[in-house]
Amino acid sequence: MIKTIIFDLGAVLIDWNPHYLYKTIFADEAERNAFLNTVCTPDWNEEQDGGRSLQEATDLLLTQFPEHETAIRAYYGRWTEMLGGPIQGTVDIFSALKATGQYKFYALTNWSAETFPIALAQFDFLSWFDGILVSGAEKDRKPFASFYNTLLDRFDIDRSTALFIDDNYRNILAAEAIGIQSIHFISPDDLRSRLADFGVMLEKRL
Repeated sequence: MIKTIIFDLGAVLIDWNPHYLYKTIFADEAERNAFLNTVCTPDWNEEQDGGRSLQEATDLLLTQFPEHETAIRAYYGRWTEMLGGPIQGTVDIFSALKATGQYKFYALTNWSAETFPIALAQFDFLSWFDGILVSGAEKDRKPFASFYNTLLDRFDIDRSTALFIDDNYRNILAAEAIGIQSIHFISPDDLRSRLADFGVMLEKRL
């Protein structure tokens, strides 16, 4: 029986996408994609998730790509414009699960320690968690097993009765490799169906 549910945040509960910002900087889609694939790349961003400071990250790119100074500085200078709001369907599921009183809830997120306080202030549902582990604060991140194990150890979670939800299949495989049952998040409707497969009910059991 599942007793603990572990959520990823970005693209599961929170709609975050750099394109929301960079559509206002690069009108041409090809130019925008080229910038995000070669300058402010996902791999570069993950280093901030792993604990690198925003200043160090920005300075690194300014040295490598001085011609893109304005766009590079916008990544963190206008970071809030990448937040699209809550993914309401998933928030509704979370709310229903919380109301049953039958589960513990934790968040395991790859997120910069410097930008996470912005999300905390903006999204009330983050206060529903029994604990949150932020990669940037821990200087560790998914998909490394050590990050998952830190969550399990810190909050005394039994991996055999835990369920992990993440949109990144790489992170799902990593969780399953250390014995945590997992759901690859695709959409709120799919999640609702998959939860039922694991015996997780959105209404309190009688």
